[in-house]
Amino acid sequence: MIGSILIADDEQEIRESLSIILQDEGYRCQTAEDGAAAIEALKEHSFDILVTDLKMPKADGIEVLEQLQRYSPETLAVIITAHGTIETAIKALRKGAADYILKPLDFDEVIIRIQNLLEHKNLLQENKYLREQIDQEFNFNHIIGESEAMKQVYRMVERVSGATSNVLITGASGTGKELVARAIHANGNRANGPFIAVNCGAIPKELIASELFGHKKGAFTGAQSDKEGVFVAADKGTVFLDEVAELPLEQQVKLLRVIQEREVKPVGSNQIITFDTRIIAATNKNLQQRVEAGEFRDDLFYRLNVIEIALPPLQERKEDIPLLAQHFVQKYSRELNRPVQGITGEAMGALINHSWKGQVRELENIIERAVLLGDNEFIKLTDLPAGIRDEDKEYNFDADSLETAVQSFKKHHILSVLKRSGGNKTKAARLLGIDPSTLYRKMEKMEINLNQNAG
Repeated sequence: MIGSILIADDEQEIRESLSIILQDEGYRCQTAEDGAAAIEALKEHSFDILVTDLKMPKADGIEVLEQLQRYSPETLAVIITAHGTIETAIKALRKGAADYILKPLDFDEVIIRIQNLLEHKNLLQENKYLREQIDQEFNFNHIIGESEAMKQVYRMVERVSGATSNVLITGASGTGKELVARAIHANGNRANGPFIAVNCGAIPKELIASELFGHKKGAFTGAQSDKEGVFVAADKGTVFLDEVAELPLEQQVKLLRVIQEREVKPVGSNQIITFDTRIIAATNKNLQQRVEAGEFRDDLFYRLNVIEIALPPLQERKEDIPLLAQHFVQKYSRELNRPVQGITGEAMGALINHSWKGQVRELENIIERAVLLGDNEFIKLTDLPAGIRDEDKEYNFDADSLETAVQSFKKHHILSVLKRSGGNKTKAARLLGIDPSTLYRKMEKMEINLNQNAG
């Protein structure tokens, strides 16, 4: 177990002996001959463990502990103390020390204590990561949809999940690009590794390099400790670069090198760190147009766009709206403790007819609002915003059950496309994204004929 240790003791023999035995165990060690030197070392570097004597010139162990909390609060401290200063050791524990060791030192005991502390620290970090992952998992919805367009997305996710190739997910804001990225991660061989999402458009320009590649303590104002960049932090896992089109050109150059070499150099450091991380990027912009406009590097575009998954806008998969709407009803009735069970046929017709420029996110927000403000078991037309209520109703059917609503919509939609195609079933099938034979089967099953009224 590799770890970095700072040893602070004014007795040279103890200082050097501890350094030698711990280095023999594989630890990286640095020494300080007094409290002031220890504090300076803590300002300059990050350590996993601090081993410090209580009685030292210039600054005692308690002062060093206080500065440790200021400069490197994640470092665990071990106090060296004599029998006569046991009360001071207890004071040190109250100040945040993790353990204490009595003089004269038993070096075998020191090694065991250090090992236990490092295992404890790693466990804390893993628990922190798991808590973050659980929080992320319970704050996004599963991908929902049975339309042919979404079935194509599912097939792509299944195909690429087991690979290591870079993936570019495209689609309008609100179509669920991060959900698809998480699905790829969760269904691949990196599922047990971290998934770290970065919104490239939300990071201040001057902090992008630090966020992506990491930095050393003191590399710039505010860099109070070393920081891993997302590529190293997600080692053996996945980095999701959302809104990648928003990266400035100068950072695009650095990102290209990182992707090519699979190594980073943190800001303010000469050290090269390698990583094994899958990269999934996403954008709601047309990257090809940005390349042609000189706003996005073509070499980076081709590196990211090994496999593209294009998410359809909601208006191209309207048959999924009843499924999504009912899912959001169940979600928010539970979260908001409201007795809402479903949506009336009239309200569902209005939802299906809406253009949904805000995509699935807009639909979710509207359902949340209706669940919160509605007074009935079923969301009614009057519970929806005026902009949705007042639209012309191409679909207005009476179907309270989800299954009936979906089937009713499909029948209306197929008939509408057939009429727009002048009765040409081959053309209609192409517009619907299905084979003509599939269209014939659906028409027969749904008893569709061209003399029916589509409205």
